[in-house]
Amino acid sequence: MIGAIIGDIVGSPYEFDRGEKIKDFGPLFIDESEYTDDSVMTIAVADGLMKAGLMKAGPMKAGLNCDNETIRREVIKAMKTWGRKYPKAGYGGIFICWLQHEDEGPYGSWGNGSAMRVSSVGWLYDTIDRTREVARITAEVTHNHPEGIKGAEATASAIFLARTGKLKDEIRKYIVDEFGYDLSRTLDEIRPTYRHVESCQETVPEAITAFLEGTDFEDVVRCAVSLGGDCDTLTCIAAGIAEAFYGVPDNYKEEALSRIEPDMRGVYERFVKISK
Repeated sequence: MIGAIIGDIVGSPYEFDRGEKIKDFGPLFIDESEYTDDSVMTIAVADGLMKAGLMKAGPMKAGLNCDNETIRREVIKAMKTWGRKYPKAGYGGIFICWLQHEDEGPYGSWGNGSAMRVSSVGWLYDTIDRTREVARITAEVTHNHPEGIKGAEATASAIFLARTGKLKDEIRKYIVDEFGYDLSRTLDEIRPTYRHVESCQETVPEAITAFLEGTDFEDVVRCAVSLGGDCDTLTCIAAGIAEAFYGVPDNYKEEALSRIEPDMRGVYERFVKISK
């Protein structure tokens, strides 16, 4: 999960095509690097999933396999709690309305918000089928359009496959076969015409391609930033997968944790204990 938060923070200064679309853009972290709604909602989903699990008897990890309705309820509650606590993190207008109303249901979005907040799901469950099922639940609370659901499932699946030792070719094949994303283009082919777009269908394949083409954690981050567009979200997704495949250097973890709020760090620390 820390990979996704790092990606969000590093990508934040370059959102809305404010970068030069190059990998050598200087240090990963600069003064303007800050968390956005991507990190807040990543923390919120993890918090909701852990609270749902704690409602079951037995070891905490085993308790994560609770019923779907409990997961749905606790994820909604956590997203609204965290979103209201940090209301100026950069949410979209419709999502803000969802946060503010207790009885607001899903609104058919195919936006990339469902994919950027899902990274914890890829770490918490023991099978890819359960991973996909829970990813679907975390998407459907707002993003119940098929593309919004697909983006969340694909991202969580890539993380699950990466953390369980699959090779990049195996991950690529699974994503293409199961979700139909075009992963045949290189970053050099994508970069010239890529622009700021907030749909899953034009963010998730590009983020996965950045992961596939990168050579280590930092290189994946730089690959993602170099595409431009909705850079914080794209890099959040790509770096979340890269963490599962490569791990994250300790100095990057420490830097990212120093830039989020203490209560967010508390959720991350609980998550680390559970997901081991």
